[in-house]
Amino acid sequence: MRTKIFIRILMLSLFCIGLSAQAQSDKKYRKTMEKVYKAKTKELKKQKWVTSGTSLTLDAAIMKHLRTLHANENNKEIIATVSMCQSLNVCKSAALNNALIEYAQSAGSYVRGRIVSDMFNNSSGDVPAEFDKFYAAYERLVSAEVRGELDFSLALEKPNGAGKSYQAWYIVDEDKAMQARVRAMRRAAEETRLAQEYANQVSQFVQEAFEEK
Repeated sequence: MRTKIFIRILMLSLFCIGLSAQAQSDKKYRKTMEKVYKAKTKELKKQKWVTSGTSLTLDAAIMKHLRTLHANENNKEIIATVSMCQSLNVCKSAALNNALIEYAQSAGSYVRGRIVSDMFNNSSGDVPAEFDKFYAAYERLVSAEVRGELDFSLALEKPNGAGKSYQAWYIVDEDKAMQARVRAMRRAAEETRLAQEYANQVSQFVQEAFEEK
């Protein structure tokens, strides 16, 4: 009987310790996010950025963005900047195009690096000529495929001479983006007639996560 009571007390103690550790972890996370939020808003205000296309203040827009971004551990942030544009529509279009190009180039660079280092085990970039066409096709198709996976989060603007500078902030779920990269890879392999023996290996690289530059 005493043994059962002891076990129950022990289990309850461990449960309470677990709750305490979780609470401390959550508190630490909130403090970290608060620092990130304050640093971002301070820097943007110093650079004279204001929100664009919304009634939200800069503080509120950044807070909303960060909450959405960190609601899913698979989310990644992409910030596209346009140094000079005139109308808001032109700004939006240019920013989206820049975001897609940035993501596609990062995806292409990652795959190119893995192909050179893992498949052909060299640092000179000496690989079969058919890969040159594949790289170009892959980046172009990634840009097209991932377009539907970019979720617009917020936009900022500030005066710049006769026009304005503009930033668009996007959030992409990397799981969905990975599926878009796979679709792009398959289309690029078919389009460039990449040998099947290579395509199978490249597909593994495409499915892996990568860090945007």
